Amino acid sequence: MKTMSTLEQLSQTTKGLQQTVATEFASLDLAALNFKPAPDSWSILECLEHLNRYSRYYNSAIAKAIAQNTGGTDVTSISYSWLGKKSVDMVRPQNTKKHQTVKHMNPNNSQLDRTTVEEFLQHQQELQQLLQQARGANLAKKAVPVEFFKLLKMRIGEALEFVVVHQERHVQQALRVKQQQAKLAAA
Repeated sequence: MKTMSTLEQLSQTTKGLQQTVATEFASLDLAALNFKPAPDSWSILECLEHLNRYSRYYNSAIAKAIAQNTGGTDVTSISYSWLGKKSVDMVRPQNTKKHQTVKHMNPNNSQLDRTTVEEFLQHQQELQQLLQQARGANLAKKAVPVEFFKLLKMRIGEALEFVVVHQERHVQQALRVKQQQAKLAAA
């Protein structure tokens, strides 16, 4: 896949996620944002907090990788390592298999408020900037340590895709929670 078209696609997806969260969730009251369809499932805010926890790590790790690998290399496509391919495929929204998240990334039963939504939107702005900066970086460089095992590294391009696809998955999950709540309210 061509690098610029991939980065543009990721940028468009990120803008769409930002818009979805702003329009679908920002106006909801706190009770609706904290509604859980089941005790072991996540609320809208827990879905967003999970993504915030990942963004706190990956936004800075990707920024550092881009800064250290800018210029000099003309990369025309994003290639995937076994780790990157597996990571991206695992979090794709189309992959309906549930995965256990690592304990410190699991926000279940957290006390959350509107700042969670605001933080998510701020992370999206940061990610947009990273996607712009990535246009001048060697996206094939293995430079982004994996959050749960930092000895393993993803390529910059696949790490960017992982972050965006992972966000897509959980924003869709949050939308399903909103739909479930609406069905209960209508019944």
